Amino acid sequence: MLFNTLQYALFFSLIVAAYYVIPHKWRWAFLLGASYYFYMRWNPAYIGLILLSTGVDYVASRQMARQPNRRKRRPYLALSLIANLGLLFTFKYLAFFTSNVNAAFTALQMPFEIPALSLLLPVGISFYTFQTLSYTIDVYLDKQTPEPHLGKFALFVAFFPQLVAGPIERSTNLLPQFHRTVQADYARFADGLRQILWGLFKKAIIADRVAQYVDHVYGDLGNAQPWQLIVAAYFFAFQIYCDFSGYSDMAIGSARILGFDLMQNFKTPYFASSIREFWGRWHISLSTWFRDYLYIPLGGNRTSMQRWLLNLFIVFLVSGFWHGANWTFIAWGAIHGGLIVFTILIGRIPQLKSFTLPKLLTILLTFHSVVLAWVFFRAASIGDAVTFLLRLLDTRIQQLDLALLTSPIGAADFWIAIIAIGVMLIFEYFLGQENPASFIGKQPTWLRWTMYYSALTTIIFFGVFEKSPFIYFQF
Repeated sequence: MLFNTLQYALFFSLIVAAYYVIPHKWRWAFLLGASYYFYMRWNPAYIGLILLSTGVDYVASRQMARQPNRRKRRPYLALSLIANLGLLFTFKYLAFFTSNVNAAFTALQMPFEIPALSLLLPVGISFYTFQTLSYTIDVYLDKQTPEPHLGKFALFVAFFPQLVAGPIERSTNLLPQFHRTVQADYARFADGLRQILWGLFKKAIIADRVAQYVDHVYGDLGNAQPWQLIVAAYFFAFQIYCDFSGYSDMAIGSARILGFDLMQNFKTPYFASSIREFWGRWHISLSTWFRDYLYIPLGGNRTSMQRWLLNLFIVFLVSGFWHGANWTFIAWGAIHGGLIVFTILIGRIPQLKSFTLPKLLTILLTFHSVVLAWVFFRAASIGDAVTFLLRLLDTRIQQLDLALLTSPIGAADFWIAIIAIGVMLIFEYFLGQENPASFIGKQPTWLRWTMYYSALTTIIFFGVFEKSPFIYFQF
């Protein structure tokens, strides 16, 4: 069930109406049932994986609480790690490793082949396994008291607004909210609807429109013209941002209407003036997860210079692999890790310490570094990514042809996309890192309603509604 459909609008409306009628003590059960139903609309069989992950981590955390020290807790932490990462490996990475091992055997002319399993990737598995893993690790580290209520813990794992694509919530934030009594609140309703509207604008007006252009160019690289490649590179940067942040906005807005506060997942990342700052603004719930549960355990920056840089690179490499079982994602993570290491080393050169570039220039340099890295993220293979980048060099001898430039989706959709991206960037520039929904809520009544009607009218008349899945559902 997609957020950008009438089906979800009806489902969510019924959930909200019933939720505020049901007595507080039964709301957790109602939301849990709604969350399981929401997930099973994709594939009912895979609800078993969520139940398994929930059961293992509930038992493991309860057992850890009974142990006097960390040494005796470790077997239960290991149980959680093996169960969750085992599920993730089996369904997401097993085919990747099998194909690469078989390729290695073939290259070495060894007559051996590992049988390949074809498993459908369960939607959202990377998100809910990381969310529940953070809980058991926090219990192990005494940062979280085990949740005694199995049903509310199950709801924490499967809460439908953020189940399939985040934000990856922490138990210290979300679990206590399931215990508090929530009353219907007009201000929360209005703020949540504004957040949903903003997310829907980004998804329906920008992301799904430019996706058609991007898919056309990447699907036919041999015939794509260099200027089309340039546009596709920029368009994908905005496609993935508007698609993913649009989902996060709608998830946060939906949760807010139900009385729950999810963490902000994006803070105008394309206005970052360095790669490090970019990762402080992009997919914040994942970047902070890797910071707390991988980077710091590796030693963080409390070690030698060489080890610190290696820790950073490892984190980005793993982050890339988290996104998908393909060498392109590993390359994408390595590029970002390399850029981080490079900027740190450059910043330590004495002659350059006092040298600063204008902020606008650093923003543009950061943005274009990210855009070029996205080529590896989007390409079907490393070879396609390299072909894409090499063909960009031909732009020096090509004459711009507007008809050819707009041909993948037509002139009307092309310019609608350009205008919408411009409006969004202007809006986000003046907002800074402030939440758009909160900003709109502070405006005078006449201006707020002008924005509402303008956004709704634009979405109704110019939105693309082809039940296009959100990009991060595949991760």
